[in-house]
Amino acid sequence: MNKGPVDSARVPRFAGPATFARLPRLDEVGRADVAVVGVPFDSGVSYRPGARFGPAAVREASRLLRPYHPALDVSPFERVQVVDAGDIVANPYHIEEAIESVEAGAAALDARLVTIGGDHTIALPLLRDAARRHGPVALLHFDAHLDTWDTYFGAEYTHGTPFRRAVEEGLLDTEALSHVGIRGPLYGKKDLDEDRRLGFGIVTAADVLRRGVDEVVDALRQRIGDRPLYVSVDIDVLDPAHAPGTGTPEAGGLTSRELLEILRGLAGGNLIGADVVEVAPAYDHAEITSVAASHVAYDLVSLLALQEYK
Repeated sequence: MNKGPVDSARVPRFAGPATFARLPRLDEVGRADVAVVGVPFDSGVSYRPGARFGPAAVREASRLLRPYHPALDVSPFERVQVVDAGDIVANPYHIEEAIESVEAGAAALDARLVTIGGDHTIALPLLRDAARRHGPVALLHFDAHLDTWDTYFGAEYTHGTPFRRAVEEGLLDTEALSHVGIRGPLYGKKDLDEDRRLGFGIVTAADVLRRGVDEVVDALRQRIGDRPLYVSVDIDVLDPAHAPGTGTPEAGGLTSRELLEILRGLAGGNLIGADVVEVAPAYDHAEITSVAASHVAYDLVSLLALQEYK
């Protein structure tokens, strides 16, 4: 029998340790099908820092999550063993060393991961681990920004470059790459040309508005097929009204409802891992962003719970 969250009828939600969704720690159960793990690292940011405090804030906001997901008709914590695996420690003063630590920490966890960042730099080592396990993976990337730039100030490893590095390293299936929620000014048209050359398709935030969630989901599913899929969610894909607590906010983003409905449309696909990044609680009045991120992580856990486990 799987061990689930603390019973809120016995222990109030505001009491006790703040593990994700009040789940047991990995060391309390000794095994996991799905593990929620934090990476409190933000040395790769280009504007506002603070995402190193994201994992703690999302865990605190997740106290309100409940064990049954009606939209997906699944009780994820009953179906599979889900745990909070704590944090992967990464050197805040050395980005390359931090990337190696995150990759090693992910590899040491014998489970499918939902990782809470931290900045988007951490997607690269997580994709390295995913590709080691599954071969080149499809990528569905929710973000206001492309994150396929080459360098910042000569640095190859930042929160704006992980997916270019991932393509260069052969981690991604370039027939099945999609950005969702892209918007805002760019450095030039060449940004789009280079992104297209890497193999990405783009669904802008305006496309979601005009085409609607169902049509967008259909297009994404056709592009992904049954390939192993990794989902990376930068919380700034949401409009600042829905996610003010992030490092590089852009106007005109998705609503939290649109994001959650697109994710739910992936049910039945071959999801193998995911991350939720760029939650910066210092800018998050009333915990709006942390609450949204906790629900995104919960939906990702629920999608992974729908997979077949042996």
